[in-house]
Amino acid sequence: MARRTDKHARAHRPLRLTGAAVQRGDGAFVTRTVPAGTSVKAYTCPGCHRPIAPGLAHLVAWPAVPPLGSSTTIEHRRHWHTACWSARR
Repeated sequence: MARRTDKHARAHRPLRLTGAAVQRGDGAFVTRTVPAGTSVKAYTCPGCHRPIAPGLAHLVAWPAVPPLGSSTTIEHRRHWHTACWSARR
């Protein structure tokens, strides 16, 4: 049986830029909602440090402009509980 390619060796999937740019106190971010039906992995919310379970609607946020030293924003994507993102200042 053939082995699967290591996920870290595969090319990044392009971000679907269907979200809206949001200006916050700490910069401009692009956000995209993740409906419950398409959420299949577990993530840790950087706002509350609690898990985002598969099947739970949430959002993904990343900087609109790559931070200094980065050529892309892909590695800066973070999955947030919607309430944690809204409460963020």
